[in-house]
Amino acid sequence: MRNFLQLLFTLVPLAMSAQTFDFDMTQQQPVYSEQTGYGYDVLPAPTKKAPQEPFYFSVKVPDGNYRVKVVLGGKKNSNTTVRAEGRRLLMDNITTGKAKETVEVDFTVNKRSPQIDEKTRVKIKEREKDYLAWDDKLTLEFNGSMPAVKSIHIEKADVPTIYLCGNSTVVDQNYEPWASWGQMITRWFGPEVAISNHAESGLTARTFIASQRLAKILTTLKKGDYVFVEFGHNDEKEKKPGDGAWYHYQYQLKIFVDQVRAKGADIVFCTPTQRRAFNDDRQTLRNTHGDFPAAMKMVAEKENVPVIDLNQMTKTFFETLGFEDSKRALVHYPAEVYGRKMEDNTHFNPYGAYEVAKCVVMGMKQLQLPIVKYLRSDWQDFDPAHPDDWKTFKWAPSRIVDNIKPDGN
Repeated sequence: MRNFLQLLFTLVPLAMSAQTFDFDMTQQQPVYSEQTGYGYDVLPAPTKKAPQEPFYFSVKVPDGNYRVKVVLGGKKNSNTTVRAEGRRLLMDNITTGKAKETVEVDFTVNKRSPQIDEKTRVKIKEREKDYLAWDDKLTLEFNGSMPAVKSIHIEKADVPTIYLCGNSTVVDQNYEPWASWGQMITRWFGPEVAISNHAESGLTARTFIASQRLAKILTTLKKGDYVFVEFGHNDEKEKKPGDGAWYHYQYQLKIFVDQVRAKGADIVFCTPTQRRAFNDDRQTLRNTHGDFPAAMKMVAEKENVPVIDLNQMTKTFFETLGFEDSKRALVHYPAEVYGRKMEDNTHFNPYGAYEVAKCVVMGMKQLQLPIVKYLRSDWQDFDPAHPDDWKTFKWAPSRIVDNIKPDGN
């Protein structure tokens, strides 16, 4: 008996540390609570009267990467989009046309909290306290015209991680209609890699570091991982002595390079995305970033850092769409759509973010980064001079909406 108890007490911690969960979604599940540690979250739970409404499902887990396998379908004419945490797109428009037809999707989600160690936390903003990306839960969003989920399997995963550092053009925007490339690029990578987005609206390279976000990344950063860095929009507004493209900005970028490489990981720079700022000819964009793209490229050349020139790629993208249609990539909506008129020439909507994410992936491919071997089989090479048609872009909007502009510009 004593040997049996010893074996039992040995196996229980192993099972708990494995962090494996299985949920039969054809059976009634609870509403999330601290007591259950899992269940329907954010929106009301599905009911028999409305069984195919969008819903969220959360599981309490420690920080880390988790492989998720979801069986979709089982009901006639289902259509499901899967997102995680702060609206990170994972699989979109998965359809089944017959009863009992199912499709299994497989991806890896990075979950994180602000805690760094017993004494240190990331200094998240007040608005971030409501974000799904900074809590103690892994949250999945099932959306679409007729979402249907049969089962969810979650297990701990040890895979390379791509960490994202940046501002409002990179962050996981928590609310419709705002979106950024960091929450769309997840769509194109298979379960062999995780993406951990630490960006936040309004940040500069300096305030990103000062708020302990780089420190948080460094706690788990390892050889084989990547850190992507895009700053500039807000850095150009810093006006203290020594600020500007050629000193403080470059100095902060050098900190990223040194600390990432000290962990044996790889770093990639992304020049800042363009604003929709057309010249008087209404055909070409004017440069609103001053010397900042050139300053980033100079640091990259000196330090042998690969660069994805998002500044040039998004210039091509906006100019190809033209003066009027380029509004379709940004948060430009009449008052009747979201309660007030919005004319934002910096922040992307889902279509624009989706296209810019494709620019980033193409940049990875052009740099021949080894990580591109994990791209999904349905990836197709992209040219910003020939973007996808905004008229045919399909997006299942989240039910969480905010018409207040994110920090920064």
